[in-house]
Amino acid sequence: MDDITVLVVDDEARMRKLVCDFLQNRGYHFVEAEDGEQALDIFFGRKDIDLVILDVMMPKMDGWQVCKEIRQYSKVPIIMLTARTEERDELLGFKLGVDEYISKPFSPKILMARVDAILRRAGQEESSLSVGGIVIDKTAHIVTIDGEPVELSVKEFELLSFFVENKGVALSREKILNNVWNYDYYGDARTIDTHVKKLRSKMGAKGDFIKTIWGMGYKFEPQD
Repeated sequence: MDDITVLVVDDEARMRKLVCDFLQNRGYHFVEAEDGEQALDIFFGRKDIDLVILDVMMPKMDGWQVCKEIRQYSKVPIIMLTARTEERDELLGFKLGVDEYISKPFSPKILMARVDAILRRAGQEESSLSVGGIVIDKTAHIVTIDGEPVELSVKEFELLSFFVENKGVALSREKILNNVWNYDYYGDARTIDTHVKKLRSKMGAKGDFIKTIWGMGYKFEPQD
C-alpha cells in the first residue's frame, strides 16, 4: 500500500479529513482537492493517482463533470460520494464509469472496504497482452506490431486492448461503447465505427484481425 495514492475530492473540509484519516490508518497516501477544478489540476498534474474518491455536489465543477473529464483519458477507479439517493443519479454515475456509488452518511469502515476491494481488483488486471504479433503494454501505454511501435490515441489504445481481451467474442457496438467509453454515447454507433476505421489503418495488415459483424458490431480474430 506504500505506493498507492488516493485523490480525495470534497468541498467539506471535515469530510475530507474523515476520509483521509481512515486512508492514512490503512497505509494509503492521499492528496486533497476542495473543488472539481482543483481535482482535475491535481489528477492530470501528478500522473500517480491510483483511485479517486469524488463528491458530487461541489462549487466550480461538480463530480459528474470531473468524472467525464477523467474518463476521457483514464480508467482510474472512481468512488462517487453523494448526499442524493435518487436512482437516476446512481444510474448516471455508472454510465459515466463510476466504480462504486456510496450515499452519505456512510460508514468509513465500509468505504475503506470498498477502496481495498477496488484496488485489489485493479492490481489483478493484466499489465501486458500479446496475440498474433501484437504486444500491448498497458502500464507503459505502448503497442508494438511485429516489433514495430504503433502510435495510437488513448481511445484507440483502449479499443485495441478491449478487442484483444475479448478475442473471438462477437461484440455489439453498445457493449464496446459501454466498456471503452464507459457510457453509451446515447446510441451513436458512428463513434465506434470511426475509431475502428482509424485503428485498422494504423495496424496495417493486422487490421484485418478486426472483423465486421454486419448489423451488430465487431469480432477480433487474430491469426497466431
